[in-house]
Amino acid sequence: MSLIHAVVSRSTLIIAEHSADKRDFSQALQTILPKIPLNDSKLTYAWEEYLFHYVSEGGIIYLVIADAAAGRRIPFAFLADLQRKFLAAPSSSSPDMPPYGLQGSFGTTIANLMHTYNTAPPADELTRAQNELNQVKDIMVQNVEQILSRGERIELLVDKTDVMAGRATAFRRGARNIRRQMWWRDKKVLALCILVGLILLWVAIAQFCGVTLNRCLS
Repeated sequence: MSLIHAVVSRSTLIIAEHSADKRDFSQALQTILPKIPLNDSKLTYAWEEYLFHYVSEGGIIYLVIADAAAGRRIPFAFLADLQRKFLAAPSSSSPDMPPYGLQGSFGTTIANLMHTYNTAPPADELTRAQNELNQVKDIMVQNVEQILSRGERIELLVDKTDVMAGRATAFRRGARNIRRQMWWRDKKVLALCILVGLILLWVAIAQFCGVTLNRCLS
């Protein structure tokens, strides 16, 4: 069997329970029930080879002990059904319920429900539980896809940044080379202008003083 022991409690006060096995889980329940928060939550505790699945809502704890091989889908579908049946019970809202106050009436309900889920679980409940798991899985997949897509965009942006940085470096290197070439060209033009000026000056002087400047020197 998959489901072994089920409990409905208000905090640590057990209202009703049923065991489909002769194993004694009282000590384990005394240890685990105080650890369960009374705010709305769903969780699974592991104890030896068993899993303690619970739903805590409205100050009421719905707990089922199951074999580890049962997974989580069937136990939580059972707890959802158990919660609906308990809330539909006429005396479930009584605030001063004594220990095992509903054992006589609701204990039978737990036993029948556990037998149903151990032999032929309702398909609609399992389908609903599976759909919830699929929705969670879809959300997780969607988030992973968004993260991967964002990562690809980041990598693409990094690649583009690297390319732009390389182009900027090449541009600076090219600009430096052009400035150096223009500087040398300016120097060459200046030197050529000086040379041409000296030649023109020599020609002008040579017209009055001769080619060897002997007339002016004498």
